[in-house]
Amino acid sequence: MPRPPVAVVDYGIGNLRSAERALLAVGADARLVTRPEELRRAAAVVLPGVGAFGRCAEALASTGLADGVRDAIERGRPFLGICVGFQLLYEASEESPGEAGLGRFPGTVRRLPEGVKRPQMQWNRLRILRPGRLLAGLPEDPWLYFVHSFAPPPGPEVVAVCEYGGPVTAAAEDDGVLGTQFHPEKSGPVGLQVLRNFVALVGEA
Repeated sequence: MPRPPVAVVDYGIGNLRSAERALLAVGADARLVTRPEELRRAAAVVLPGVGAFGRCAEALASTGLADGVRDAIERGRPFLGICVGFQLLYEASEESPGEAGLGRFPGTVRRLPEGVKRPQMQWNRLRILRPGRLLAGLPEDPWLYFVHSFAPPPGPEVVAVCEYGGPVTAAAEDDGVLGTQFHPEKSGPVGLQVLRNFVALVGEA
């Protein structure tokens, strides 16, 4: 059986090759894409991202891929945002005032709380708040790898948090739109299980 194509959005920023390799390792037909029309042909979309929210938002817009991403979400394609790619699903970020996100989820991405080292650059435990498809089959209190100074706000879409000066949004899931503040592609077997769960959604779409 042919595997459904999974588009990894290549807008010049992010852990693109490592995300692509990890998706290939769990059985996805993952491909880096640079044109909006390639996103339209994909069965699912993964948006990685590292660095500053504003720079990522600008790069996504300047390459013409922002409209392709919005179209994929509107058409109900399974969608996974990773790290800043997850943050871009929100309306805005304190990191880059005046720079708009994709607006799929309401609210503004916030700086990590005072009194903790920023960025959080470490393995940390997840506390799963409610069951869902993205985190299915993970061990109790799993360890995942984080590198970030900002995180999305709490909301009904949030399915897991980690503790870092208080609860910090770590994963979200809503109607086929998913996000992880941690890096599944850098989180060993547990991270690969998260990606395997996403690929299973692609096969059902």
